[in-house]
Amino acid sequence: MQPEKMVMMANQIATFFESQPDKNRAERVAAHINDFWEPRMRAKLLDHAAAGGAGLSPLAREACAHIRAPA
Repeated sequence: MQPEKMVMMANQIATFFESQPDKNRAERVAAHINDFWEPRMRAKLLDHAAAGGAGLSPLAREACAHIRAPA
């Protein structure tokens, strides 16, 4: 998957949760990604975030701290 598409998808998820009450938004974004993204996608997102996270929204970037890294 291209980094641009992965960033777009993460930002879309974050945009949905931005409309929800403030409590635990980053954790809920991460939970969605943990539940529905395959391990390779999660690994690529975490690598992208570690390299600066270009294009990620602030909420998507914050959620990366709660995403399970594949073994």
